[in-house]
Amino acid sequence: MSEVLEKYDVVIGLEIHAQCNTVSKMFCACDNDSFGKEPNINVCPICMGFPGMLPAVNEEAVKKGVKTALALGCSIPKMSKFDRKNYFYPDLPKAYQISQYDEPLAVEGEVEIEIGGEVDEHGNVAGPPEYRTIGIERLHLEEDAGKLTHVSTGTLCDYNRSSTPLMEIVSKPDMFSVREASAYAQEMQKIIRYIGSSSADMEKGMMRFDINVSLKPKGREELGTKVEIKNVNSFRSLERVLEYEIERQSALLDEGKADEIVQETRGWDDERGTTESQRTKEGASDYRYFPEPDLPPLIMDEAVVEKLKSELPELPVTKKKRFMNEYGLNFEYATLLVSDPNLAEFFEQTLERSESVPKKVASMIINILSALLEESRISILDSKVTPEILASVLSMVEKGEISNGSAKEVIEEIFQNGGDPEKIVEEKGLEQVSDTGFIEDLCKKVLEANPDAVEDIKAGKDRAFGFLVGQVMKESKGQANPGMVTKVICEIIE
Repeated sequence: MSEVLEKYDVVIGLEIHAQCNTVSKMFCACDNDSFGKEPNINVCPICMGFPGMLPAVNEEAVKKGVKTALALGCSIPKMSKFDRKNYFYPDLPKAYQISQYDEPLAVEGEVEIEIGGEVDEHGNVAGPPEYRTIGIERLHLEEDAGKLTHVSTGTLCDYNRSSTPLMEIVSKPDMFSVREASAYAQEMQKIIRYIGSSSADMEKGMMRFDINVSLKPKGREELGTKVEIKNVNSFRSLERVLEYEIERQSALLDEGKADEIVQETRGWDDERGTTESQRTKEGASDYRYFPEPDLPPLIMDEAVVEKLKSELPELPVTKKKRFMNEYGLNFEYATLLVSDPNLAEFFEQTLERSESVPKKVASMIINILSALLEESRISILDSKVTPEILASVLSMVEKGEISNGSAKEVIEEIFQNGGDPEKIVEEKGLEQVSDTGFIEDLCKKVLEANPDAVEDIKAGKDRAFGFLVGQVMKESKGQANPGMVTKVICEIIE
């Protein structure tokens, strides 16, 4: 890849399709939640395109689209309209899609993305992140098509997804590497989730990408021939598509076969790791766009737009910078907390209720609670461990009532079964022991059993000190106060 980038400039644009998380579909009252449902159960004459049925615009979908566009810095025109995009395919009941063509809901925005520093051999981020601004050409609303399943005897059509409200967010060709495109896609998912306009769950098909990529010789102004790869549904696939397509196009250019790179739509075969030609790229004339006669133009009320703007939350990049500057969190901790708006909110709510330093609060959330959430595959919102409970556990650690190891045990117990932290500590006998005599006896026993470690410490080998502290903690079953253990060992050895 590095050799390719020495000879060619890569130009990438992304079209992101995100399903609005409204209760009903875009133009009818059918249930918008069809994941895992029986095929063709959430349909009606409107979304099935029966003759004489009239669509009606979902107001909530429009508001979610406007709010997302505002978060991306887009302008909201006073008027936008819907159009019919005509094409014949089995997953499109009406033989046209209601979309927006020349007068979309929003135009001309931008989003700041963060490209992490290079990763070292241990998987740690080395060096500060780089920030870039990616232009947004437009955001428009449209309805989704149905879902086709190809089997040996034919093709099965499930129209539950038909007329699901979609936001299509079209970037400008402002990305010039796989890393930039991946960072942009991930940042867009976070923004959409922060806004609350979509769950953007790619495993459920609620967010997917169309990728436009072209290559041109270094220094040439004119762009190369653009190739589109449709319906990519994971960040890893996005990266693999770009890596393959960049190599494919560069190989043709190297062989003097630039004319074989044609403007076309290609599909991604995830198993084979290749893109395959599907059809030559259509233009607007192929789709025969014309205004949707059954829907009036959307006239945006400035007061409504201003109200939606006032409801915008703090966005991920801004929040991450604040977490690092205000709370002193490192890049990795801030990145993990900000990846989920609910987790970031949980962190700040715990911080408000705790006297612990931010780093300690973040550490307990990331190293203990997040692992439990990931293992059980539930949201922090559904956890039995609340900010109040976590603050209470942290308070007991700060007061020396329990050790960090005991705190982990308490959190795990509450996560699984609920309960009161103080009662759990009492019932399980997890109180931290600070009795000087008890700790002195344990330390003497451990030192007598490990004379070589004692000699190493006297010789200046500090590593052995940690070993001895660990042995004492083991003898006390984790209940001895580690600060007192350290102090007593020092006194005895001296």
